[in-house]
Amino acid sequence: MKKITKLLVANRGEIALRVLRSAKEMGLQTVAIYSEADRNALHVRYADEAVCVGPPASKDSYLRGDKILEVCKQLGVDAIHPGYGFLSENAEFARMVKEAGLIFVGPSPEAMDVMGDKLSAKQAVKAYDIPLVPGLDEAISDVQEAKRVAEQVGFPVLIKASAGGGGKGMRLVYQPEEFEEQMQLAVNEAVSAFGDGAVFIEKFVTGPRHIEIQVLGDEHGNIVHLFERECSIQRRHQKVIEEAPSSVLTPELRAEMGRCAVDVARACNYTGAGTVEFLLDDQRNFYFLEMNTRLQVEHPVTEQITGLDLVKEQIKVAQGLPLAFRQEDLTITGHALELRVYAEDPQNNFLPDIGTLTTYVRPQGPGVRVDDGFEQGMDIPIYYDPMIAKLVTFGATREEAIARMLRAIEEYQITGIETTLGFGRYVLQHPAFVSGNFDTNFIKDHFTPESLKPAAPDEATAKLAAVLTAMLLTEKKPATAASADAPAATGSAWKRNRLGVR
Repeated sequence: MKKITKLLVANRGEIALRVLRSAKEMGLQTVAIYSEADRNALHVRYADEAVCVGPPASKDSYLRGDKILEVCKQLGVDAIHPGYGFLSENAEFARMVKEAGLIFVGPSPEAMDVMGDKLSAKQAVKAYDIPLVPGLDEAISDVQEAKRVAEQVGFPVLIKASAGGGGKGMRLVYQPEEFEEQMQLAVNEAVSAFGDGAVFIEKFVTGPRHIEIQVLGDEHGNIVHLFERECSIQRRHQKVIEEAPSSVLTPELRAEMGRCAVDVARACNYTGAGTVEFLLDDQRNFYFLEMNTRLQVEHPVTEQITGLDLVKEQIKVAQGLPLAFRQEDLTITGHALELRVYAEDPQNNFLPDIGTLTTYVRPQGPGVRVDDGFEQGMDIPIYYDPMIAKLVTFGATREEAIARMLRAIEEYQITGIETTLGFGRYVLQHPAFVSGNFDTNFIKDHFTPESLKPAAPDEATAKLAAVLTAMLLTEKKPATAASADAPAATGSAWKRNRLGVR
């Protein structure tokens, strides 16, 4: 057994804090790193020790693997947990960690190499008879040849960066005459984002659902799946709302997708926590998309329905321990939802809305979990992803989880910036989501900026409001400091009472 006594978290914000908490429960000493922009961040104050690794920009701080390893040497660190993003899927960094004699809490560099490239991932899983999206399974640079392939596959097609992720280097092409321009744009974006312009062609699956399977493997050849997450509510190919389990998978389909996910992990000798992503079409056919070789943002919903702490499982596996359970020991209990609370304006194409958290009060109560890294008065830095928090609810049924999420959204008080809370409320009340009849086109099909605007009052309500306003004006009472600064009387009676609005 490779004993870990001191763990460094090479990340920031909510995921750093979340990993630190599990490490503390395991009795580990903890070390945080931070950029100059994060000097007063919660994860910095929570860790036993914290070290600044550079200026605000990620390339000068959180992406400086050499500086992080220097900190480990200075403080006697045994292991590094990368969280997600930044260096979490960087095979070269994982090699540097191992060469320094430290434990990397994650898969092997070799597994990262295989699954970090979409084309090599497809080649690796072919031997296991994993369903693949029709298309070209090798990189292509010749535009005319690529166009011929697209015509053979049939439009619409997706041009995808081999090293891509998060929707970067991806172009959807509906017509042959658009192909050449869109391919060049995809190549340029792939080079800019990943330093690799390799692209490939896939048939575009219309009306797909995005289903991912959580897997967990140890160093003794044991691999299990922890069921699925539904991640179809997306903007710009990035998830906003996730749930577990999916409302559309039958027990038979769940078992089959789980088996395929385990085989994908087996194809690269995977250890630790990983996620296998699939597309599910309207005929319930599924296709392997990619594997994320790290902890996912949405891992809390899996934790809620399985009762497992995935960070603790990662740390145990990294120490060489075998999994303490088998596939038949795992069951789904209840239903969980996650809303990513971004500092974004849904009425302005979800553009970031950076500013100060003038008011910041978390929701509480049964079945509510908030993973965040902020508190009232803090600024949302411009240098990093604009996610403020992950709001998670759990219930015995999907209906209860939705009801709790709506209640939690109502209780969550954030002022000073625009957020995705209102968007979350809209989605969870929409008939398509409530019925489970939705796909990755939800925003395109059902959402417009006007969707979040309050409905205009009917004529009777407008007249009553006018009368009440006139009565208030005739009283000529001086405004108190509290009433002068109070927000507009919107939302529920509970929220109006909390804000002192009458």
